[in-house]
Amino acid sequence: MATHTERWPAGTPCWFEITVGDLARSQEFYAAVLGWEFEDSGPEYGHYVNALVGGRRVAGISPPIEGGEDWPKVWTTYLATDDLEATAEAAAAAGAQTVMEPMDVAAFGRIGLWVDSGGAAFGAWEARAHTGYDAHNEHGAVCWVDLVTSDLDAAKAFYATTFGLTYDDLSVAGIGYATFTPPGSEWPAGGMGDQQDGDVLGPRWCVTFEVDDVDSARQRVLEHGGSAPNPPWDFEFGRIATVHGPDGEEFSLMKPAPTDDFSGRD
Repeated sequence: MATHTERWPAGTPCWFEITVGDLARSQEFYAAVLGWEFEDSGPEYGHYVNALVGGRRVAGISPPIEGGEDWPKVWTTYLATDDLEATAEAAAAAGAQTVMEPMDVAAFGRIGLWVDSGGAAFGAWEARAHTGYDAHNEHGAVCWVDLVTSDLDAAKAFYATTFGLTYDDLSVAGIGYATFTPPGSEWPAGGMGDQQDGDVLGPRWCVTFEVDDVDSARQRVLEHGGSAPNPPWDFEFGRIATVHGPDGEEFSLMKPAPTDDFSGRD
């Protein structure tokens, strides 16, 4: 287990949040599946909830928003930035569509939302008091994030332009995949891969949470109102299963291989 309380380097996935249809139902689900505790930010912030592991932030959950019934029920990935205006300009120049113009979130930080040139939604976060997630390398915390894209080369070019990411190609047997590393970092912060045949969800960012046991966590998903269309599977870095929460939101559960944290975060 590890704790990170400083700002994440620019280009690093630093926060993950979802707007849900029933806050109490989602809290019960994620408490059962991932062991989360919750901190309500109060009425002045619309009762936005920080999910916690051992008292440290891991993700955010927003209750239903009046007039936002059609807002997609998906986990949104935010990449860190040191200059939100510069990121907004770079994203626009690279072909992004603006969903939310840069704005202040009190003393916590500054936020913006876009759809990238390939159709995947993402956010950027310029941290102030809220530096992003604090806990990693333990049960209930984010351990990896991937971009699923229909054009890997175009996606790599977009995020290189917008965030300065660099890549290591790990493609195999005609399946394109690359890890990405933020400027100045020594270790990859996530990956990007080709959308596979039969994947009807479209381009998107996908979040993976670490668990102590994938099979038992998947069973808890089923017992508490989620779904799990496919069985877990093993790969070089551990065991993983993709599941869906009570609003149909996609996420993955992973038990990393015992080597250690493959992303190299500290």
